[in-house]
Amino acid sequence: MDMMNNSISEFVLLGLTNTWELEIFFFFVFSLAYAVTVAGNLLIVATIAFDSLLYSTPMYFLLGNLSFLDMSISTITTPKMVTDFLRENKTISLWGCMAQMFFLHFLGGSEMTLLIVMAVDRYIAICKPLHYTSIMNRRVLVGSVLLSWVVGFVHTISQMVFTITLPFCGPNVVDNIFCDLPLVLKLACTETYVLELLVIADSGLLSFICFTLLLISYTVILVTVQHQSSGGLSKALFTLSAHITVVTLFFGPCIFIYTWPFSSFSGDKFLSVFYSVITPLLNPIIYTLRNQEMKAAMSRLRTQHIRSRQAF
Repeated sequence: MDMMNNSISEFVLLGLTNTWELEIFFFFVFSLAYAVTVAGNLLIVATIAFDSLLYSTPMYFLLGNLSFLDMSISTITTPKMVTDFLRENKTISLWGCMAQMFFLHFLGGSEMTLLIVMAVDRYIAICKPLHYTSIMNRRVLVGSVLLSWVVGFVHTISQMVFTITLPFCGPNVVDNIFCDLPLVLKLACTETYVLELLVIADSGLLSFICFTLLLISYTVILVTVQHQSSGGLSKALFTLSAHITVVTLFFGPCIFIYTWPFSSFSGDKFLSVFYSVITPLLNPIIYTLRNQEMKAAMSRLRTQHIRSRQAF
C-alpha cells in the first residue's frame, strides 16, 4: 500500500516522562549533553584533520570517522527529543519517522563495521608491528571507511525497503524518545511477523555476533602479546581498554533493544537514551582524556591558532 494513502500522517512520541518539572530538568541536561557531544566530536575531527601527524596515522584516521558517526547519530535523535520536552504535543510526521529510522540504522550499521575495522587495526599494530604501515596503508583505510558506509546502507535498506510500504491506520503512539523500528512495526495494520524476524536477525543477532567477535579478537590480541612479551601485556591492555569500553557502550544497548525487540521492556527508552545521547558523549572523553598524542595535537593546534591571530 502506498504510504500516501495511509490514514495516519504522524506519530505521537511519549518521551521519557509526562511530569513538567522533569521535562524542564531533562531539557537542560540533554541540551548540555548534546552541546558537549557536538563540540567534543567536532574537536576530535578537526584536530585529526588539521594535524598531519595524526591524519597520517591509521588509528586516528579511523577515530576521526568514528567521532563523525557518533556526532551524526546524536544529531538524528537528540535535537528532536530536546525540543519535545517543551512541547505538549510530541509528534513526528510519518516521513520524518521513516527518515529517522533510516539514518539511525544507516549510521549505526556504519559504526558497527568501523569498530570492527578499528579492532583489526589494533590487532595488526600490536601483533604485527613490522608490517603495520604496509598493511594499513591509505588505500586500505579509505576502502575500509567506504566499506563501513556501504554496509550501513545495506543494513538499513534491507529493513526500510519493506517498512515504508506498510499501511499505518492506527494507533499511532510510539512509547519512546524517537521512532524505533520494532515499536513502529507493531503499529502497522498488517501482519509483520516475517519483517520482525528480519529485524531480529539483521539488527539484534548481527549486533550480538559482532560484539562477540570483537571481544574474542581483543582476547586473542592480549593472549598473543602475553606469549610474546609479558611486559607488553599491560601496555596492550591500556591501549585496548578504550576500544573495549567504546565497543561495550555501543553494542550493549543495541543487543538489549534488538535481540528481543518485540517483547515489552520498560527500560527500552532509557537504553535508547544511552545509545543515542550518552555513548556519543562518552566516546570523545574516553579517547581524548586517556590519549597523550591527541592532547599534544590539540596543544599544537591551539598554539598555531594563537600565533596566527597574533600575526594577523
